[in-house]
Amino acid sequence: MPDPSAPGLVLDPAAEIGENVAFGANVTVHAAVRLGDGVRVADNAVLGKPAVLAAGSAAAGAGEAGPLVVGEGAVISTAAIVFAGAAVGAGSIIGDQAYVRERAVIGEGCVIGRGSCIDNDVIIGDRVSVQTGVYVASHSQVGDDAFVGPGVTFTNDRLVDGSDAPLAGPTLRDGARIGGGAVLLPGVEIGEGAFVAAGAVVTANVPAGKLAIGVPARITGDAPPRSA
Repeated sequence: MPDPSAPGLVLDPAAEIGENVAFGANVTVHAAVRLGDGVRVADNAVLGKPAVLAAGSAAAGAGEAGPLVVGEGAVISTAAIVFAGAAVGAGSIIGDQAYVRERAVIGEGCVIGRGSCIDNDVIIGDRVSVQTGVYVASHSQVGDDAFVGPGVTFTNDRLVDGSDAPLAGPTLRDGARIGGGAVLLPGVEIGEGAFVAAGAVVTANVPAGKLAIGVPARITGDAPPRSA
């Protein structure tokens, strides 16, 4: 069990806490939380926050979120907020001031950078690197070993008019790489091993192993090889 003397710790007695869990100062742990062994939670983090949805929110009909589950050895950094119903895999790091919404699933060995937002109903595979200031829109999927550069924006609403049209986020296949500041439009698929250059605006699918550059992004050749 954690040291209950951690300054300012607010720990709901219904939360399930593993062995050798460490808390920083002023951490809040709500009831719907399960922390695996060796998890580290830094100052001012909030775990298991209940979702409060606006009237008419597209996420309102998804049902109960369930508990937040954080795998063994994961790190929740300073001032991060991770909602009830999310899942964070073993050994993953949620960076300072990052925000992980309900029903988001983050695999093992991932890094979610400072100030990034992983919205509700996102699925992220294993060993994924999401850099600083990224927005991953709801209903997006990111495969194993993908890389998402700083300031990338995923979008999911084709109509942007507040209608009830279904949301469809982008899909990144295994090993896809997205350069800093790129914008991915709703429903696009970035193929396995494909590369989207910095600043590109992707309006159509990028085939596996190809390089996309520009506004709008166009296929210009093969993706550069990954470094060893």
